[in-house]
Amino acid sequence: MTGMDSTASPISRVVAVTGAGTGIGRATARAFADEGAHVVAIGRRAAQLGETASGYDRITPLVTDITAEGGPDRIIRTVIEAHGRLDVLVNNAGIVRGGALGDLTREMITDQVATNLVAPALLAQAALPALETSSGVIVNVSTSVGQRAWPGSSVYAATKTALELLTRSWAVELAPRGIRVAAVAPGAIDTPIGEHQGLTPERMAQVRAWQLAHTPLGRIGRPEEVAWAITQLAAPAASFVTGVVLPVDGGAVVA
Repeated sequence: MTGMDSTASPISRVVAVTGAGTGIGRATARAFADEGAHVVAIGRRAAQLGETASGYDRITPLVTDITAEGGPDRIIRTVIEAHGRLDVLVNNAGIVRGGALGDLTREMITDQVATNLVAPALLAQAALPALETSSGVIVNVSTSVGQRAWPGSSVYAATKTALELLTRSWAVELAPRGIRVAAVAPGAIDTPIGEHQGLTPERMAQVRAWQLAHTPLGRIGRPEEVAWAITQLAAPAASFVTGVVLPVDGGAVVA
């Protein structure tokens, strides 16, 4: 248990974070827990979720596949049964299957679309009744690089760019129901996404060099810096903020 877990308000918010086993998802789950929220950390790997929750009695791991048939409904139902409410949904889970157009397979394309686009949409849909009751927030995790050409990762960038359009559209659709929708667009962040993608250390070094060359602040970001942005967008004090996509990229998108 961390030192800040004991500062919860009388009615703690409930937050669901997908892709919470590593990187930005782990940092986000912990950041919300530090604020006193009850967090359901969602992912496919029990060991990694266990590490996320280690020392945090307000984080509950939920091992599941968000792309499974009926998965989004089961996830939201589990959250409500455990905590009675849902205040924030963070659609963070994402996968990269890199490849130039000539090398793409149907599976590479459909896997990324299923995880990065279809699952967030279905999770948000399943969460609507609970979020309307709590005047809740949806925060989607995009990528700032998706606003440029991204040869070799075009499908990933396309799914994230589409998620940004969903963010803006949902913000307008759901405003009458009291639900806010926002997104963060991380740039080069120190996460295991390259390892998950199967990049060799040599290839990862090349990617990092390119990222550094296109990041005005001249460094790789930390997951905690993205988590901070997510918690701020979801904070009650941000009650007049909706439809925004916030870059967290060291200035890469404007360089």
